[in-house]
Amino acid sequence: MSNTPFWYDTALKMPSNTAQVTVAGATIEYATWGEVGNPGIVLIHGSNAHLEWWRFTAPFLADRFRVAALDLSGNGNSDWRERYSGELFAQEVWAVCEAAQLGARPFVIGHSFGGFAALETGHYYGDRLGGVLFMDFTVAPPEEYIEWGLRVEREGVQPGRKLRVYPDKETAMGRFRLIPEQPGVAPELLEHMANYGLKEVEGGWTWKFDPALFDYLEMGVDQQQKFIDMRCPTALMLGEQSEDEGALYGDSMLAASGGTLPTITVPGTYHHLMFDQPIAVAMATKLLLLEWCRSGAA
Repeated sequence: MSNTPFWYDTALKMPSNTAQVTVAGATIEYATWGEVGNPGIVLIHGSNAHLEWWRFTAPFLADRFRVAALDLSGNGNSDWRERYSGELFAQEVWAVCEAAQLGARPFVIGHSFGGFAALETGHYYGDRLGGVLFMDFTVAPPEEYIEWGLRVEREGVQPGRKLRVYPDKETAMGRFRLIPEQPGVAPELLEHMANYGLKEVEGGWTWKFDPALFDYLEMGVDQQQKFIDMRCPTALMLGEQSEDEGALYGDSMLAASGGTLPTITVPGTYHHLMFDQPIAVAMATKLLLLEWCRSGAA
């Protein structure tokens, strides 16, 4: 008998399909679950992550939704770019919505840095969306905003940096860490995430993410205004114990929405809440999106 949580084995047994779409010269990989014709959801991972972050959440949404999860450019099995932008990430997300047949008004869910990509998608395509759910990602008011990007200009880092190459896969997997780290994550789940995130190169193994993604990317002090101007419903889901610096402005977002922003805090979870309580995350998400469907948002 497996010692892993029941949701781990159930999710891995749930079939998914992998495909690619080309966006502005870059090949973007995505996976899908569920039937075409159901309301659509696109799931966006955080920085230095990949679509497998959703492997243990997506299957529990797929009974009522057509679900896609993508590797943003510079991550996972998608291509790297010379420079990245919020608009390019939005184009990638929307292209996956279309290629994966997510329907006329898909829902967008972004975790951590994926929340920024979701914000940009809402900014550029909000009138075509059923809604945006920000998952442990918040927008700061302008007076408290700190730019994460533009590292070449702000920090003087050298562009074109190389990732460390490990002599063997076992050594590389032993270096895998969540950022920020958190307790209680099943070791099998961490192994699964590390395994997908690695690639074999000359001399050994290294990570798939582009270390230069933030070199020229400007995330922007206007994030709060983009949130306020969003042309679709929005909601926020937070980890109760999250210490991520990008998830500290839920109260500010609620105030900016005039007190109407649906906000869900999942008890006992940290920043990577889909690893702590994937069933609770999936069921709360499902209820929210079905209510948006009922109200005519999608």
